[in-house]
Amino acid sequence: MGNTSFLKEAVGGKSVVSKIVDNITNAIINGELNPGDKIPTEGELSESMGVGRNSVREAIKILEAYGVVHIKRAEGTFVSQEYDSKMIYPVLYGIILQKDSTKQIMELRKVIDVGILQLAVDKLNSTGFGDAYLNAVEEALDSLEKEVHSDELQIRRVHEADVAFHAAVVGITENTMLEAICNYVDKITRRSRMTTMDQIFSGGELENFLEMHRRIVRLLQERDAASIYKIVEEHYQYWVKVKE
Repeated sequence: MGNTSFLKEAVGGKSVVSKIVDNITNAIINGELNPGDKIPTEGELSESMGVGRNSVREAIKILEAYGVVHIKRAEGTFVSQEYDSKMIYPVLYGIILQKDSTKQIMELRKVIDVGILQLAVDKLNSTGFGDAYLNAVEEALDSLEKEVHSDELQIRRVHEADVAFHAAVVGITENTMLEAICNYVDKITRRSRMTTMDQIFSGGELENFLEMHRRIVRLLQERDAASIYKIVEEHYQYWVKVKE
């Protein structure tokens, strides 16, 4: 029988399935199970925890859906060795379902934006780091300006160009987790951001909107880490003012 010592904690309080999920994920966090390790069989898990096989099977399905484990037919179930964007979904779903989720998501986004710019500046300061990523941000800004100044201005296209700009900034970090988080936050805030964009347009604030993005580009070009918080704070104060 495989090592099941980490699963001896009694099942109680939470549902049986949730407890099995918690025990396995805690074992991974604590290093008792490592990436690539084969986890105990369905029968071993069932016996060591005193639970039914159906509960174990459901727990494994949940962990597989989250990308935490993967099943190899005829070999068993293994702890995943690579990051999967599905791993962050439960956290983000939890935020969405909370009271005042819109406010919390914007606060989360602000914190992430500060961190992204700091990491981006650090990367740009790194020895041997190429200019390709910074060039991509500058090109994304050009595209955004073209959409704003288009004779057939469409808010949807401006929004898409804005998303592409911020994605290019995240690209500088070379961090797939950040890219996945930002992509998901973009999706769940699409409606509120489109509403804000409508208000920017109707209020004649598109040039100010562009200037905020130019400041971000200048910050990156100058590696001006000291201005990160100020620029992000100005960005969000503007968003709140327009949204109201």
